[in-house]
Amino acid sequence: MSEFHLSLVTIYLLLYFRVSIMSKIKILPEILSNKIAAGEVVERPASIVKELVENALDANSSRIMIEVKKGGRSLIRVSDNGVGMSRDDAMLSMERYATSKIYTDGDLFAINTLGFRGEALPSIAAVSKFCLVTRDETSSSGTEVIVHGGTIKKVSEIGAPQGTMVTAEGLFFNMPARRKFLKTVTTEMGHIVDAITKIALGWSDVQFRLTHNEKLVKNWPATGDSVDRIVDVLGIDIKDDLCKIKFSADDLSITGWISSVRNTRRTSRGIYVYVNGRVVRDRIIQHALFEGYSGRLVKGQFPLAVLFIHVPYDQVDVNVHPAKHEVRFAHQKNVHEGVRRSVAEALQHADQSGWTVSKVRTNLLSVEQPGIFEPMADFEIFEKQRKDPPSREMGTLASFRPAFSLKKDSSLAQTTVQAPLWEKKRFGDLRVIGQFRDMYILCESGDGLILIDQHAAHERILFEQLKNRFQKRRMTSQKLLIPETIDLGYREAKILERLIPNLNDLGLEIAPFGGDTFVVKAVPLLLKNKEIKPLVIEMVEKTAEIGFSFGMETVLDQCLELMACHGAIRANQRLSDKEIRELLHQLDTCDQPSNCPHGRPTWIRWSFKDLEKLFKRIV
Repeated sequence: MSEFHLSLVTIYLLLYFRVSIMSKIKILPEILSNKIAAGEVVERPASIVKELVENALDANSSRIMIEVKKGGRSLIRVSDNGVGMSRDDAMLSMERYATSKIYTDGDLFAINTLGFRGEALPSIAAVSKFCLVTRDETSSSGTEVIVHGGTIKKVSEIGAPQGTMVTAEGLFFNMPARRKFLKTVTTEMGHIVDAITKIALGWSDVQFRLTHNEKLVKNWPATGDSVDRIVDVLGIDIKDDLCKIKFSADDLSITGWISSVRNTRRTSRGIYVYVNGRVVRDRIIQHALFEGYSGRLVKGQFPLAVLFIHVPYDQVDVNVHPAKHEVRFAHQKNVHEGVRRSVAEALQHADQSGWTVSKVRTNLLSVEQPGIFEPMADFEIFEKQRKDPPSREMGTLASFRPAFSLKKDSSLAQTTVQAPLWEKKRFGDLRVIGQFRDMYILCESGDGLILIDQHAAHERILFEQLKNRFQKRRMTSQKLLIPETIDLGYREAKILERLIPNLNDLGLEIAPFGGDTFVVKAVPLLLKNKEIKPLVIEMVEKTAEIGFSFGMETVLDQCLELMACHGAIRANQRLSDKEIRELLHQLDTCDQPSNCPHGRPTWIRWSFKDLEKLFKRIV
């Protein structure tokens, strides 16, 4: 080689080494890159448990055993009876990006498994003393792979049943900085139990057994009915308060269970959502769930819900979160509407079902017999009020009474009659005992005591009557002899200006009176004896709070709720027997009789068994 060529080679070598020394970008060693990957996958011991259990489910396991010591710091072991792996597959599973679940880019956008990245096992092995024992049905013996901190120590043949057992000991033994950030044993164990609970709820046909420090924490046996697993996980007390959900449209299927409004929580921890078997946290679904409960829950209340949503795999992206907690739907509006509609229909069906009671017999005096009610036309309402104005005793209940006419039944003329056997009860069939504190109506059903909040019940009645009349364009109003003026601030005045056309349709006739002043000329018939200024101001303030972004229909619903609230009978108001009867019968005509428009319950029940327990007659 010539001296010229030698000098060129020397120059190239010098330049290469100089660039290598001075470059800011370097290729990371494999052990370090594995630790970084582990940081994404292994947040805490519960992350390891979740990944390993999901792998076991992907392996078609019907029995999964989880053993934990010291909150996962000392030991995590997950054993399953799934399909297992051969020796070659066991070795490949320890390589980053090695997976049995994705082969093409098409598979990446139609994932039908729980785990898929191929990072879980090598990431776990990089931060623990790791052991994998596995055998598939084609192998006569199992394979054992031992890895310490990402370095393979031993690969050998071993006797093993079909399935896989993964053990991770000394978590973060080689990363003391990460280890010191682990919380207490109790805290870490709590996260592990939460992770298993969420998965167990979604896979009722699989047995899950969890032990901590060799003591059984929970055993969920396999069951063919998802409601059995729900009751097992969430508690037997909710069994009688569950409403079944079933919805199907095109490629979307929604099933599951939700709690009635009588069984709620203070947080959203009781809401579990599964998309194609994967437990997720999704704001769209949670918002749709609350929309389904619209008008039934007060602020700060959260329902219990277990929802199973199934969509085609290519219509949901599960690869949008490192820990796979979130998903993205291709048609999220369809999913939102499906959840909202299915929840609302389930709750409405539960309302209409009433309560079932045992057969009872009772004697009723004719003075307490309910009348038979028939709907009246609008002109009959005005005629009845003109000829027969309500007595003082009737109070503001007359506001809702004109919608019905009282008709005597000659068959009830006897002094004492025997009621028929009651196969099914509604509010109008209850035996009224009386009022308590002029606030609550006490009634007897065959199996207990029913307490009805008279204001909340009447509020529900008025809201549905107002809404039905508004939708049918049959709102009736009464002109004021002396129009009432209302002064507002600039922002509030602009809001009311926008509301005026719609409020006129509700029977509340308002017109601008110059500047930020308005004049009320007519009010809905049921509000004729009410102070109207506080109502209008409250409507404006409520609209300012919620805004118009959800549409005018939502705003008008809020206005109707406020009108119903202002028009309803109040607490500390004495009601006659006939008024109570009419209230109960009209409650039966409501679509959602169990809650006022603001979400408060209209009634509660104490069963006879509950009362006997309170009085220590039974234990």
